[in-house]
Amino acid sequence: MATYIGAIDQGTTSSRFIVFDRTGRIVSVAQKEHEQIFPKPGWVEHDPAEIWRRLEEVITEAMAAKGLKPSDLAAIGITNQRETTVVWNKKTGQAVYNAIVWQDTRVGDTVAEFTAKGGQDRYREKTGLPLATYFSGLKIRWILNNVEGARAAAEAGDLLFGNIDTFVIWNLTGGVNGGVHVTDVTNASRTQLMDLKTLQWDEQILADFGIPRKMLPQIRSSAEVYGKATFGPVKDVAIAGDLGDQQAALFGQACFKPGEAKNTYGTGCFMLMNTGEKIVPSKCGLLTTLGYKIDGKPAVYALEGSIAITGALVQWLRDNLNIIEKSTDIEPLARTVNDNGGVYFVPAFSGLYAPYWKDSARGVIAGLTRFVNKGHIARAVLEATAFQVREVLDAMETDSGIELANLRTDGGMVVNHLLMQFQSNILNKPVVRPVVQETTALGAAYAAGLAVGFFKDTDELVANWAEDHRWKPSMEKEKRDQLYHFWKKAVTRTFDWTE
Repeated sequence: MATYIGAIDQGTTSSRFIVFDRTGRIVSVAQKEHEQIFPKPGWVEHDPAEIWRRLEEVITEAMAAKGLKPSDLAAIGITNQRETTVVWNKKTGQAVYNAIVWQDTRVGDTVAEFTAKGGQDRYREKTGLPLATYFSGLKIRWILNNVEGARAAAEAGDLLFGNIDTFVIWNLTGGVNGGVHVTDVTNASRTQLMDLKTLQWDEQILADFGIPRKMLPQIRSSAEVYGKATFGPVKDVAIAGDLGDQQAALFGQACFKPGEAKNTYGTGCFMLMNTGEKIVPSKCGLLTTLGYKIDGKPAVYALEGSIAITGALVQWLRDNLNIIEKSTDIEPLARTVNDNGGVYFVPAFSGLYAPYWKDSARGVIAGLTRFVNKGHIARAVLEATAFQVREVLDAMETDSGIELANLRTDGGMVVNHLLMQFQSNILNKPVVRPVVQETTALGAAYAAGLAVGFFKDTDELVANWAEDHRWKPSMEKEKRDQLYHFWKKAVTRTFDWTE
């Protein structure tokens, strides 16, 4: 009798394999980073073959660390960086080009071209998404138009497309020897090629983008058995859950009721609010997306606010400016000063995402004086995350008509007390961290567990959720309003920087 559930968490900077017990506690974990490739300004790529190698390594390590056999796992769920686009040859298993990462802005000109013909929101009613460099569809188009022989091979039926979840499931279930070519509704909703109502690929958008239908995976629910693993350490284990990382965190935070929301603090920041079986169009610059779909039940929708750069800004401070040695040094450095010294850092490195959707914006540090030191810069870096989250939360409350009682948080940055306290202050709401902070991987494990009956129902998952820490607001309204006013002013300075 299997006592554990496995989760593959393939993120923007690293890959992990985590084994959970029935209560959602971690039994074993292994993690490895992969290379970030920057061929040109605004271009961001990953090597799909390297990602698959890292996954083989972390699965092997996590299973070996606790002496686990495949029979110990009831199933495996997968969660992934979304929108990152892989096109590969189904006969060789080789990618025809590096994976184009969600942060990549190379299709900016194409976005402008399509926007000029029908407006930025021409596909929003069908897909819930504005035209932006963020989503997978135009990245596929770029590969077909710019990689020699790719379009002909795609027309011949030799090429497959997938976000990372699809690429991983295909490899995990046999690859060239009968690998299963599927995705789930949440990942499909990030391509800008799926109709939110029908949950099917939209023929008109495919025609507009010049993408052959035969390249695309079959769209399935987020919790069902897709196939069995053929890879040694987990051979014959059912692959039974698939959720894009932010939807997986919504699932892992047990936000199963309309109006419940979570915010994940990772490379970027992503806030999702469950809107139930109702598609809520956004008037405030948010995305309408799939929350999840459990096999046999209606799809659940969500509103999402996507912020491109949060944790990545801390990495930038570390890697590009060498102001800190490791990411965790940011909090002690920021604590060397009492406030931001008048400095505001708007990290529009790849344009601005929600609620602005301005590809032509670029990063700005505003308010510099001779008084400012690296402590102030560090503080401004942390505050940038909290300010951006406030903008998204304001938009979400306006769109949904629901006022959040508190904000459930997860992701790498939630260990930073200074940031979390400032977040609570600037929102004027309690900020809550759960006991299990690996909610993204946990959500994938939960989905897989539901599919195979390891978990009875979502009520069991709600019962698993437990609060670890709560930050309460402690800032005067006047101070909060003043800080937010200058943040908004700084944001306007980033607009239309590229011409």
